[in-house]
Amino acid sequence: MWAFSTIFSMSSIENLLIATHILPIINEFSLLCFMPTILIAEDEQSISELIAFNLQRAGFEVLASYNGPDTITMAQAQHPDLVLLDQMMPGLDGHGVLREMRRDARTQDIPIIFLTAKAQTEDKIQGLELGADDYVTKPFSPKELILRINNVLRRCEQAPGKVIHEMGPFKFDKNALKFYINNQEIDLTSTEFKLLVYLAERCEQTIHRDDLLTYVWGYSQQSQSRTLDTHMKRLRQKLGDYANCIETIRAVGYQFTPPQSS
Repeated sequence: MWAFSTIFSMSSIENLLIATHILPIINEFSLLCFMPTILIAEDEQSISELIAFNLQRAGFEVLASYNGPDTITMAQAQHPDLVLLDQMMPGLDGHGVLREMRRDARTQDIPIIFLTAKAQTEDKIQGLELGADDYVTKPFSPKELILRINNVLRRCEQAPGKVIHEMGPFKFDKNALKFYINNQEIDLTSTEFKLLVYLAERCEQTIHRDDLLTYVWGYSQQSQSRTLDTHMKRLRQKLGDYANCIETIRAVGYQFTPPQSS
């Protein structure tokens, strides 16, 4: 069990005392006419309440669940804008919750950030492969958590410009965040969709890894490089016969080649 003080660093706890100075800087949604709703799926009530305190001060509406089955039920009924999902949930662990949410049409498009006390790469990769949009490893600072939430929500916003874009057998619906191959819908997460659109709109250009990380995740830390690789692997799997449209440029990044109609 995680003690109250270990979920955030000591400097972060001190920051709570001066939250009124920090939060106006990191609150990117304060001027919007709505407040995004965040479902906190965390079995430790004290930790959940501390996260909720920071999110509410940053301008978010907050819901809370304390076990896996309730998280799924609440997500289906309330359809929050994002779920913070702890890995160690009773009843059904985080991976099980994530798997069920991605199978259900009512919840499959809800962005999910994994909260995990496990630093092992395998746990992070498994969460990403199941469809998580990002992960945060405990202990974390309130500022980092809110920045990551804002980054994921930003990725899920409607894309500007032309709503329907066609490229051979590919069709992108930017308004609904839907992708089709030969008029058959392909189930992409919001992150996968944004990655594919970004590459497709820059056909035959070599896109540096740092540019992709910055555009999609909002940061270009080398430690997040594996996150990009995992999403690219899953995206290629979903493209099936068109997987070779995404080419890896060794030591640089990726390049997209337009698909040929079958």
